Amino acid sequence: MAAEPYPRQSGYRRAREEGGGSHPCEGDRTNSPEGKVVTMLDRPYIVETKAQQTAVIRLTIPREEIRNVMGPAIGEVMSTIATQGIPAVGPVFSHHFKMDPGLFDFEVGVPVESPIAPSGRVNPGQLPATPVARTIYRGPYDGLRAAWGEFNSWIAEGKHTPAPDLWESYVAGPESGPDPATWRTELNRPLVR
Repeated sequence: MAAEPYPRQSGYRRAREEGGGSHPCEGDRTNSPEGKVVTMLDRPYIVETKAQQTAVIRLTIPREEIRNVMGPAIGEVMSTIATQGIPAVGPVFSHHFKMDPGLFDFEVGVPVESPIAPSGRVNPGQLPATPVARTIYRGPYDGLRAAWGEFNSWIAEGKHTPAPDLWESYVAGPESGPDPATWRTELNRPLVR
């Protein structure tokens, strides 16, 4: 991954504060002017991730509350690591533990250079060392549902077995420019060994 300036405000949070965008798992399919479904995925690949220390807040909420809680949670995580003097070493992410249509059970957080001390709702966490299918989605957040559908089809066609969890890293969003075609979200789907 190319070096990014961290810490920074996530694209999701900026979009919510500016009254636009939606949570990545809420969106409808992105359509072209001709009515065709359009997703902008880089070629998926399989990679073995290393364990990565994180600072996170775990949330279990009704799906419709995501717009109200994710931005403040990201702000709380970023404030905690700043107070503790621990730098972020990657973009904000959301790690969903299971995909239930009505209930989100997930962590929102950021990779960190060293372990944090628990503070309020913010706790140390870890993204796992595991094989993952990975791709980059390029486009607005409301196209992520279609992107995940396309990505999951690629995983199934490759005869890979996905684990129940997944995570998204918000590499570039509205804070990097107003054109959604330049926004990048890294999609990660752990695979069963």
